[in-house]
Amino acid sequence: MAFKSFVLTIAILAVVTSISHASDPSPLQDFCVAVNDSMAAVFVNGKFCKDPKDVTADDFFKSDLNVPGNTSNQLGSAVTAANVNNLPGLNTLGISVSPY
Repeated sequence: MAFKSFVLTIAILAVVTSISHASDPSPLQDFCVAVNDSMAAVFVNGKFCKDPKDVTADDFFKSDLNVPGNTSNQLGSAVTAANVNNLPGLNTLGISVSPY
């Protein structure tokens, strides 16, 4: 009986202390600023990528996101969409923004 209890204890400890690992898959690259240049070498998410040496902070900036939209409508809301088409730095980041 003691042997069965010992084996059961070892089995329970093995299950309880086993390491589990779960995560999102890593992106293919850190960033891929979208550019409308078919001569660019890398094509990701339906967009060509700007050469990383040519990337600037302006590629991740949209000036009118802080301007409130017109909310005098039936829903009382306005949306300022930011996506890869008007904010190229969002390409491959899996996010979009609509603050208002």
